[in-house]
Amino acid sequence: MDVKTVLQFAATTRGLSLLIQALLNAAIPDHEADAFTPPRAEEPRLLDPAVQWFLGGLSHWDAEHFLFIAERGYLYEHNYAFFPLFPVILRGLAETILRPLSGCLTLRGRLLLAVAFGNSALFLLSVVALYGLGRVVLQDRRLALVSSLLYCLTPANVFMMAGYSESLFAALTFGGLFLLERGYTLRACLALSIATAARANGLVNVGFLLYLPLQQALSKIWVLRKDNNRHHKCLHYTWIVARLLFTAALGTAVIGLPFLVFQYYGYRVFCTPSLSLEQVSPALIQLAEDKGYRVPDENAPPPLWCLRPLPLLYSHIQDVYWDVGFLRYFQLKQIPNFLLALPMATLGIAAAYIYYRANPARCLRLGLWDGGANKRPDKPTPGFYSPRVFLYVVHATMLLGFGTFCMHVQVLTRFLSSSSPVPFWISAHLLLLYEPLLQRRSPPTYNKGQQRGTPRTVFLYLPQNPIVHLLSRWKTCSIPTRWILGYFISYWLMGLALHCNFLPWT
Repeated sequence: MDVKTVLQFAATTRGLSLLIQALLNAAIPDHEADAFTPPRAEEPRLLDPAVQWFLGGLSHWDAEHFLFIAERGYLYEHNYAFFPLFPVILRGLAETILRPLSGCLTLRGRLLLAVAFGNSALFLLSVVALYGLGRVVLQDRRLALVSSLLYCLTPANVFMMAGYSESLFAALTFGGLFLLERGYTLRACLALSIATAARANGLVNVGFLLYLPLQQALSKIWVLRKDNNRHHKCLHYTWIVARLLFTAALGTAVIGLPFLVFQYYGYRVFCTPSLSLEQVSPALIQLAEDKGYRVPDENAPPPLWCLRPLPLLYSHIQDVYWDVGFLRYFQLKQIPNFLLALPMATLGIAAAYIYYRANPARCLRLGLWDGGANKRPDKPTPGFYSPRVFLYVVHATMLLGFGTFCMHVQVLTRFLSSSSPVPFWISAHLLLLYEPLLQRRSPPTYNKGQQRGTPRTVFLYLPQNPIVHLLSRWKTCSIPTRWILGYFISYWLMGLALHCNFLPWT
């Protein structure tokens, strides 16, 4: 029933997002932004104007890069900042399921349809994966349900709908972590590896494959300490350590492989080029000359980054084209962008602080074991304070720190929303903790033959869709609820209005 509720709410928000962005895109004139706008490859066909009117807002800002790569492949140097999995999926949908529309739609029109339908489907997968992950890690149905429903109103909503890889990455990341928590290590490795082919920050997920096996190994060693047979104990210790090392090495290699292969491909294209400029469309060459974009040319000297000891194209692009680096964004003119990122940063800081205050000893032990020297708890605490949440809080805190000090800070909202469940877990935790409307007790129920005075277990009543329940009773909601839901809904709507009209957003 919970999964059905989550899917229905997710599908509703996707439909509303598509409708609202189309209306706002039509009502608000597009801002003249200095963004990547390549020339069109084909003349419009019968249905292209209609598709552009309804879905054109999904193609702005970085979405244009993904659409360009899906249509023409990798050409300009800065295109390599965008990883290949999402463009491959878009092109695959355009050339298979949407192929019958080629008579009345250009490839770009079909790619826009692929963005709308593909990202909607991927978002539904991601919300189911998040709910499953919450049930396993939190061991609390109410918290898993509320956090998944909040995810349907994610502040990064527009990036989940537009031609960005956030929905794809979230589905693979949450799905991979769910498989890992359930003990399907090889399948989890595969899912997290594919996630790295979608976004570079998938490399950070290696930490889960290093930490969880280590935690399991320590648990087995704890059990074996009572074994008095030294030979038997030594063999088991050896097997545990060997398995841990193998899992860590395999996980690191598998997750890192897509990133390394893509970097090698970029190195071969630009450092040992085989492309001549005569093979490239004159309009694209002219755009490169006007904007200063680098195009691989067999008759030109290789770029300077090819001569570095570690010639990583991705690092070069982030440095030169986006000016990404430690503290580079700490400028007075960037204060508005820091304010845009402040709510998400506040949730991340609150999650770390609240978890540490509730579990200081566990945090000091790095969450690797629980209990004292002679005793371990029989049953973990459910909810946000669960021992299994520790690693996710650390992961979110690391992403928050890196995003604040080393990235364009306004990206924090979509960076954390698509990479970590913690912003949604902590928001749901606060709602359930401070909202009286979600703390009503269920009416008394008695088993057959049970007397009225007999003690019984008390359950908390939760509406089928708690978020809709709160929104319909907005005036009676508590202040923390208004702040949390107000943040989610305002960013959900403002993103559609601003981003889809080439106005600056997160």
